[in-house]
Amino acid sequence: MSLIGVDLGGTKCAAALYDDGVLGEPLTVATDTSSSGALVDQLVDTIGRLRGPHVEAIGVGIPSVVEFATGMARSGVNVPLEGVPLRTLLRERLKAPVYVDNDATCAALAEAHEDGRLVSLNLVMITVGTGVGGGIVLGGNVYRGATGAAGELGHTLIGANLSEGAPPAGDFPQRGSLEQLAAGRELDRLAQQTAHEHPDSALGRRAAEGTDVLGRDAVDAAHAGDEAAIRALRILGERLGIGIANAINTFDPEVVAIAGGAAAAGELLLAPARETARAYVVHGVGEQTEIRLARHADHAGLLGAALMAGQELAKTVSDSRGGAR
Repeated sequence: MSLIGVDLGGTKCAAALYDDGVLGEPLTVATDTSSSGALVDQLVDTIGRLRGPHVEAIGVGIPSVVEFATGMARSGVNVPLEGVPLRTLLRERLKAPVYVDNDATCAALAEAHEDGRLVSLNLVMITVGTGVGGGIVLGGNVYRGATGAAGELGHTLIGANLSEGAPPAGDFPQRGSLEQLAAGRELDRLAQQTAHEHPDSALGRRAAEGTDVLGRDAVDAAHAGDEAAIRALRILGERLGIGIANAINTFDPEVVAIAGGAAAAGELLLAPARETARAYVVHGVGEQTEIRLARHADHAGLLGAALMAGQELAKTVSDSRGGAR
């Protein structure tokens, strides 16, 4: 089966041909965020440059909450697609089957596959980047919920103050949510706090030189053995571990995969996350769950978008044959 996968982000748009289980070299362009119309035009052009006569379907992953049936972005950041019926527009323009889904959901589907084969029937992916996203695969299929928008794991609450009942709801990410407490922005804050509290640390010396201190600096310093930086990653990892425990207690998956920029910390982040998750999982749940880093890295969104298109096309064909009978 020949498919095209598209991974749309706020800064770049990548597309690749997926043919007989092999993902081709990605075609990457800077995302045109000037308007929704310009972005749709760019997607049509980018897909058209890869599309051959044997392409059967196209999958597009976008950084938005998606109403899957229509492919409309219900909310999102970084791309001007909110309220745009992207699936309908692309189908009309490309005259081909098109499917649109959340980018982290696509990445989760990719992570459930190895060498083109489904190897994890039940998997939860948590992406830790600027924000925290997620995707869920149950029974080998993407789980989308009632409206197609399931998988917003970054907005599970892991540290809300409920001593006086529910606090007033605020803007997203809500206080106490996994995204508020464990995203890349929070690692930036922890790195800056560490630099202030430990002026003799690697981060403290960097700050003293007048250089911005960011989360990636904490990762580099921790890999070099700086104890203060290692502590910052431990704090973030333990918070992530609470979110992982929630996912395991809810879904009892075979795999929880961690992806995103923060995954560059490797075991410095994953070890405290894994230890904390195990401590907070109900006895008897998650006994077969592997907590690991994602394997497909930068190409997960592309691969997952193509696989998603293939799955959905197969369902459509099966449903139409069933109807014919």
